[in-house]
Amino acid sequence: MTFCFTGIRSLPKFWKSNPYLSVGPGHSYFSLFLKDYCGIRNQQKWFSLKTVSPQNTKAVNLLIAKARYLRKGDEGSNQVSSDSHLFAAGAAKKRSQMNTHREDHGLPPVRNTMQLPTRPLNSEEWDKLKEDFKGKANFESWIISQMAHCHSSIDVAKSLLAWVAAKNNGIVGYDLLVKYLYLCVFHKHISEVIDVYEIMKARYKRLEPGGYTLLIQGLIHSDRWKEALLLLEDIKKVMIPSKKNYNDCIEGALLHQDVNLAWNLYQELLGHNLIPMLKTLKAFFDFGKNIKDDQYSNKLFDILLYLRNNHLYPGESFAHSIKTWFESGQCSGCGKTIESLHLSPEEYEFLKEKIMRDVIDGGDQYKKTTPQELERFQNFVKCCPPFDIVIDGLNVAKTFPKARESQVLLHVVSQLAKQNLQLLVLGRKHMLTQHSRWRKDEMKEVQKQASCFFADNISADDPFLLYATLHSGNHCKFITKDLMRDHKACLHDAKTQRLFFKWQQGHQLAIINRLPGSKITFQHIPSYDTVVQTTGDSWHIPYDEDLLERYSYEVPTKWLCLHRKT
Repeated sequence: MTFCFTGIRSLPKFWKSNPYLSVGPGHSYFSLFLKDYCGIRNQQKWFSLKTVSPQNTKAVNLLIAKARYLRKGDEGSNQVSSDSHLFAAGAAKKRSQMNTHREDHGLPPVRNTMQLPTRPLNSEEWDKLKEDFKGKANFESWIISQMAHCHSSIDVAKSLLAWVAAKNNGIVGYDLLVKYLYLCVFHKHISEVIDVYEIMKARYKRLEPGGYTLLIQGLIHSDRWKEALLLLEDIKKVMIPSKKNYNDCIEGALLHQDVNLAWNLYQELLGHNLIPMLKTLKAFFDFGKNIKDDQYSNKLFDILLYLRNNHLYPGESFAHSIKTWFESGQCSGCGKTIESLHLSPEEYEFLKEKIMRDVIDGGDQYKKTTPQELERFQNFVKCCPPFDIVIDGLNVAKTFPKARESQVLLHVVSQLAKQNLQLLVLGRKHMLTQHSRWRKDEMKEVQKQASCFFADNISADDPFLLYATLHSGNHCKFITKDLMRDHKACLHDAKTQRLFFKWQQGHQLAIINRLPGSKITFQHIPSYDTVVQTTGDSWHIPYDEDLLERYSYEVPTKWLCLHRKT
């Protein structure tokens, strides 16, 4: 057997001198910060005997460079350039801005000036608010509509429904229920979604399309996600479901790893001559970067042909997902797929059970938490929807030593909350006490934007962090600088330790910078696993550089790519 040396590649550094991880562009269920295409590529160093071009990037980078040039030329100008063609994106808007003689005879709408409550009200307070209402509309309908429009808190809206129910023998009208349901879905308060679902299921045989859409959108994030499919069947009895209905069910199927169901729903959508939402197609590409399956790849190529044949253009985020799928886990020397960091459902459940038993419930010798407090935390997590990111609050707050700790934590939480992510901040009770490093007003803002759990000051954060992350599902990430080596040592066999490290590399986020304006950036999480790998006709071997010391919890950053000479 003869192998040909094609190159030594330095993959993007991770788990190294700054050994923490991040989410990259186009991640399956959310995207933190899209880095510049070339910025990521420029972090790679090449040492080879012959030039090997990165796969699938030349045309993309050419288009990006061209787009940058055009944008630069447009800066400071309100006119359409003479060499900008008629159908260029943004040209119509610029032409409309040039029309300075346009008149607008529309009158501003008359608005009720009543301020919405910012805290739950009791019955007397709601009575007084209704008395002060000056509008002609029904007060209850108007106030819940305004709450939905302004995304009021669930607690305030719930106090409204309790007041209405108390006046009407426990009955709350359909209109109020649907608008309350909208708030529950918006805030991802899944337990409340299920409560409203049970009420509607018991009271109404059929719902209007908006009610079905909201219930489907809320249920797909719960462990009762398959009941969203029953609602889809109910819709089919009277009409063709909307592409939004199909999108939510497809996203739910992919979220819960049911790929065949997702494809079947997609084919059903096309069979109704519906044009799928671009976010639906994006979801398939996001999921596909962790799938090593030729059949799945062929289906994604079919989607690309569908875009071509129907003159559909992906948005920038979708384009990142397509690019990430093309390049995810591929060796730039030979194009072979590298083994994914993504754990299979079986591996994830195995690891989850082991950590729950050996680290959290098994008397972890490094744990400084009472069984009572751990039980209190477990009950707290069960009452919350699945989290997208779990934050080690004290650890994150100390990321930038010169900055006030509560300010740093608030900046991180605020930036993530803008992406409508379900956040959990783990902290200790002393963080709520006014101090030069911890301001009460900033901590109150943190609590408004994230679920928070503050343990006793002597308690360790790690068991809580591991429990909440694993309980939320394989999509959930966590943010801490702690490398969890003590907890890994509690796992008694090599297989479990290996799976834990693999899971950790794919789920642990790290803050690497704070840009002007307090913008936080996270380090890139790779999609590939760093182990010696073979596909039969090729070998990929990570190796240590001479004179470079690597600790046991680090992995090499350079690879040897070998393939059989034909």
